[in-house]
Amino acid sequence: MKQLHPAELAQWRADADRPAPLVLDVREPWEVAIAQLPDSVTMPMNQIPARIDELPRDRAIVCLCHHGMRSMQVAHFLDHHGYPEVYNLSGGIDAWARVVDPSCATY
Repeated sequence: MKQLHPAELAQWRADADRPAPLVLDVREPWEVAIAQLPDSVTMPMNQIPARIDELPRDRAIVCLCHHGMRSMQVAHFLDHHGYPEVYNLSGGIDAWARVVDPSCATY
């Protein structure tokens, strides 16, 4: 599991020559309703163990939450379960809004 800065994720997503990662938003639905990364997949943290088989093993996964703590736990969980390329978005959606997309709501 690696840490990924919001600016690095923005560059990655903008790079047409690099396969886009799956952005896994592990926040609760009420949080996602406030702010969301485009094209992210929402799967609340407590559902990950039961739904792990829905996640691809052949694609990089960037875990995202509010400030980066829950997503770090999920990233460690996925890493422990053999997912080969897992990242945690440092600072979560809050850092994304402050560093990359100021139109994204903070809470």
